[in-house]
Amino acid sequence: MSRISLQEAAEKAASIMLDSVSAVNPELNWVHYAPTQGGCGGYTIDGKATSSVTRRVAVMTIVSEARRGSLLGVVERHWKQRGYKITEVNPDKDLPAISASTPEDFRLGVTVGKKGQFFFSITTPCFIESEVQPPKTKPNGTPLDGEHVPDPYVRSDFWPSNTSAPSSPSAP
Repeated sequence: MSRISLQEAAEKAASIMLDSVSAVNPELNWVHYAPTQGGCGGYTIDGKATSSVTRRVAVMTIVSEARRGSLLGVVERHWKQRGYKITEVNPDKDLPAISASTPEDFRLGVTVGKKGQFFFSITTPCFIESEVQPPKTKPNGTPLDGEHVPDPYVRSDFWPSNTSAPSSPSAP
């Protein structure tokens, strides 16, 4: 896998991101924000400098405190079903988070920020440096104007509710 281009790695990260946010039902409104590319120190491949790419999305759907655990659970179960390893669970009441990694070492995270806003991020492993284009995946929310991520503002019938999501019935 170390032979793929950084652009190909970024596209794979975007695909994993889209798969992750699309696994949530009812659908979330989300937008891309702050993609970054960073060096990997002195690590080289075939004598060439390497870097990694991070893709991020911000969820614009309002998610009530009562539903945040449900949303985190949906994402965690989805990642486990995909064969991703959960590497950390932060159960903090106000700012919980989950981290995972794919078998190819793409590192995933979902965190809850201020006002309950969800943020997803995916960082690629190190690959030979190359130019990387912005994400091609289309957000289902209004693209951001500038770098500032506004507080969540999109209402849905489900996510802003102040009652816990019903749990799935257990198998007999």
